[in-house]
Amino acid sequence: MSGATAPAGGRAPRPWSRALGPLLSAGLVVAVFAWFLPQFTSLSQVWAAIAGMTWVEVVALLLAAGWNLATYQFVVVATTPGLTLRQATVATEAATAVSNTVVGGAAVAVGLTYAMNSSWGFSRSRTSVALLVAGLWNNFAKLGLPVLALALLAFSAPPSAGRWVAGLVALGALGATVALLGGVLRSATGAARFGHAAARAATAARRPFGRGPVEGWDRATTKFRERTVLLLRARWHWITLATLVSHLSLFLLLLLSLRFTGVSADQVGVAEALVVFSSARLLTAVPLTPGGLGVVEVALIAGLAAAGGPRAPVAAAVLLFRALSYVLPIPLGLGCYLFWRHNRSWRREPGAAPRTDLVPEAA
Repeated sequence: MSGATAPAGGRAPRPWSRALGPLLSAGLVVAVFAWFLPQFTSLSQVWAAIAGMTWVEVVALLLAAGWNLATYQFVVVATTPGLTLRQATVATEAATAVSNTVVGGAAVAVGLTYAMNSSWGFSRSRTSVALLVAGLWNNFAKLGLPVLALALLAFSAPPSAGRWVAGLVALGALGATVALLGGVLRSATGAARFGHAAARAATAARRPFGRGPVEGWDRATTKFRERTVLLLRARWHWITLATLVSHLSLFLLLLLSLRFTGVSADQVGVAEALVVFSSARLLTAVPLTPGGLGVVEVALIAGLAAAGGPRAPVAAAVLLFRALSYVLPIPLGLGCYLFWRHNRSWRREPGAAPRTDLVPEAA
């Protein structure tokens, strides 16, 4: 059989269509950095804000960047029983480098994670549970941080009835989401009920578009509970803490970049910066470009300037932040990938990693 066959009921994709996504991504990135940024502010003033930092501020930024790179390993170790911190570092840095350089790199990074964990003797079951839980908690953080940021802004700004109501509603919505997850994990019956309810809501939303009903969500939620309940009961607090530390460490890097380039707390407060940061992070859920390159920069620069930050220092801070959080992991990840390819001392036979009672093993 030929290695490339057309999908059933359709034609094979044309070569130009495969290149369309990368070309559009490249065009968006060029438009942002070659057109938007020079139109937004003076590049010489941006450089002056960066060059004006003291050596103490530069060292502090580098330390914050190093800490930010290290924090996600805590999430991986917490969700993958038996994985060492060194293995987690190699896997996550390599996966991050792929995500930041390849269009649709998230899927490639998942495949690379499976390959690395398998080479260290971890079953697909354990890797699947780890990726599922870490991804779920990461998305909860991405969705929850804007809610918490808006609530913090509502309660810290000059008090008004509208702000208090908005803050309480936001916190209530977040609490309801957490309660739903708790209901799914509490019992198989609760998981199935949640799946049924979600399926009915999705079916109702699809009906005006002439789409058929969704099915099997009750089985999916029950299966999710069966595979993750033991791990989450034992480690939910550590996973939650590690996830919050990871996201807030990234925010700390942005906040330090703002302060060191001359954006004061009077111009952009912590709550305002957190609102802009968490909102921009939501944009990375739509993979328009690798790692949100270009899209995140525009969102951060426009949002922080609208919050009251001077244009040139804001642009300087965002470029510094992205250099340390987006660009820096790429060479580090490449080094980690090469280390994995050549290092044999960590290798084990498939499924030979120490067993754990926290994750049902299959293969």
